[in-house]
Amino acid sequence: MNGVSRPDPRGRARAAAPPSAGLSIAGAVDLAAVKARSEAQSRAKAAPAGDAPAGGGAFTFDVTEQTFQADVIDRSMQVPVVVDLWATWCEPCKQLSPVLERLAEAAGGAWVLAKVDIDANPRIRQAFGVQSVPTVVAVVAGQPVDGFSGALPEPDVRKWISGLLDALRDRMPGIREAEQRQGGEAEPEEEPDDPRFVAAEEAVEEGDWAAAEAAYSAILAAEPANEQAAAALGQVRFLARAEQADPGAIARADAAPDDVDAQLAAADAEVAADAVEAAFARLVATVGRSAGSDRDKAREHLVGLFELFPTDDPRVSAARRSLARALF
Repeated sequence: MNGVSRPDPRGRARAAAPPSAGLSIAGAVDLAAVKARSEAQSRAKAAPAGDAPAGGGAFTFDVTEQTFQADVIDRSMQVPVVVDLWATWCEPCKQLSPVLERLAEAAGGAWVLAKVDIDANPRIRQAFGVQSVPTVVAVVAGQPVDGFSGALPEPDVRKWISGLLDALRDRMPGIREAEQRQGGEAEPEEEPDDPRFVAAEEAVEEGDWAAAEAAYSAILAAEPANEQAAAALGQVRFLARAEQADPGAIARADAAPDDVDAQLAAADAEVAADAVEAAFARLVATVGRSAGSDRDKAREHLVGLFELFPTDDPRVSAARRSLARALF
């Protein structure tokens, strides 16, 4: 069954794209206008990635209008500089800033955090066009490239930073150098495995389909919208059927095209043998020549097989179109 993946024991979905919280600023302002970019590039040689600016921490530092050129523009030639624009009166800032500081230290210099008090530095606020705080902007090679506004939850901030580094790693050697100093490329910290999914996966590994089905069903009973559990449950139910699949079912179904149950068993056998397109075609044909409850049974079985595969699998897409034609 090369095409059917087993459930993910961690119960995690694929990483989502980095959030931008509605703030699109790439190219909106020209920070290099503070000074000529050529001068900034020459200064960058004197401020290599990972060195702390005077009076600041290792990878987090306060920035003023007087230090903006060296601490933001120059350093952004080597690694991304994440600018945290905040104010003393801003309560959400007090939630977000510690998160950014903690992540900056954990990154070990792959990116640095520049904190700007907008009330004390109105020209910087004006340069970024800040309308509310907190506002966070990533500056790369002297230009803002991405950002968000508001106090995002820490997982969303992690995703945003991870996406930023992934997009820039090949173009900014300072990122990779910092990651190598830490013993390899930085990886986003994984969430702990969900023990409920771990128990279910252990049952899958032991071939105890009944226990695995019960475990995933229990998750769904508590969390009806848990898509990971729903997908895993469908996979487990198929694996249980596939283990009992009889290769002779295909020949029997071919000899009795109007026997819907035989067609379902044959489709399972074909998917188990990785003859996915043949299984889909068989059930589409069954839907086309049957009616009433038989037609519903074949259609529901086919849709269940679709769910064993990624939604963008071309075999699924083609079969869905064929099913639509058979139905309508």
